[in-house]
Amino acid sequence: MNRVDVLGVGFDNLTSENAIKLCKNLIDEHRSAYMVTPNPEIVMAAWDNSELRSALERADLVIPDGIGVVKAAKILGTPLKERLPGIEVGEAILEYLAQTGKSAFLLGAKPGVAELAAEQIKKLYPGINICGTNDGYFKEDAPVVVKINAAKPDFLMVCLGAPKQEIWMAQNAASLDVGLMAGLGGSLDVFAGTVERAPKAWQNLNLEWLYRCIKEPWRFKRIARLPLFLIKAWAKRIRKFFNGKG
Repeated sequence: MNRVDVLGVGFDNLTSENAIKLCKNLIDEHRSAYMVTPNPEIVMAAWDNSELRSALERADLVIPDGIGVVKAAKILGTPLKERLPGIEVGEAILEYLAQTGKSAFLLGAKPGVAELAAEQIKKLYPGINICGTNDGYFKEDAPVVVKINAAKPDFLMVCLGAPKQEIWMAQNAASLDVGLMAGLGGSLDVFAGTVERAPKAWQNLNLEWLYRCIKEPWRFKRIARLPLFLIKAWAKRIRKFFNGKG
């Protein structure tokens, strides 16, 4: 399937239902596949980071986590079917694991957070097998890879933050004995309850990013660059128009 190019990053154009089905298939294949969930900030980071760009290109599944990506795709005349928040796809995967008796390994966040997240996930998804945890403050990959491989998880939740998590999955995929990995940023903090996700009303208005900025004002500095993302999309669309392709 051809990917939709959104300012240099290719996205799989899937509905939520199709994306979740593909995740289940990748888990069952157990071949160390990995999923990335770029938002506009990650796409912009890939412009200047060739290692990140390569990691995104090599991913088995690329889904748009960010309304800005969906809006840019529409501006470019190549619309994506829908925004697919990574945490929601992650929740669907955890539900599938619980239903089938499969296992998950939680990697990332501050010391103690993954363990707390594991406790909460077990309550939310009875029957799920959390086969291991590890915080994200490790300095060497090899011992962590050994620990994960000993557990042989069907699903590896990688919450190291971008671009570290995307590059980590790309670099270690060949050495890991897992089904599917997914780079899910701060999801472990949400599951652990140390970070609150935006209320549904904010999510439905595609303003989750604003809610997070209000709760964590330091994020405004990062968000300040995002108008450039849509400006780039409009500039590309205008160029296409004048070149007779838009």
